[in-house]
Amino acid sequence: MISKAVTVDEYINELPEERREAMLKLRQLLKSKLPKGFQEQMAYGMITYVVPHSLYPQGYHAKPAQALPFISLGSQKNYIALHHMGLYANETLLNWFQTEYAKASKFKLDMGKGCVRFKKPEHIPYELIAELAEKVSVKDWISEYEKALKR
Repeated sequence: MISKAVTVDEYINELPEERREAMLKLRQLLKSKLPKGFQEQMAYGMITYVVPHSLYPQGYHAKPAQALPFISLGSQKNYIALHHMGLYANETLLNWFQTEYAKASKFKLDMGKGCVRFKKPEHIPYELIAELAEKVSVKDWISEYEKALKR
């Protein structure tokens, strides 16, 4: 389910009622906890937090006109998705998250390479997501991203 919403508010307003509260809470959490420099925008049909071109003019390698993505938040057909590129790129961060998730939630972690899926909004470990959001600065993400490109 890729949204055609142009603004984040438009995206939020088109969400089903049963998802809206959780998505608003996640959005507010990310806006308040992400280190300075990340910018909120719509990309990939989701709410996305990026390193803007003003801080990283090269943009995303596959599409340089796009800002460098970091985290995306989306409401899919059967789940809420948190796409965290840092989890995909940094094994240490991934291991920390998997260990802490087991402590923070009684539910099994449903995760792809960098996508964490929450089938029920009430199963979202908000405090853990807040801690995860604080862990990677813009400078750290650019460094990690550039290391991955060289591999």
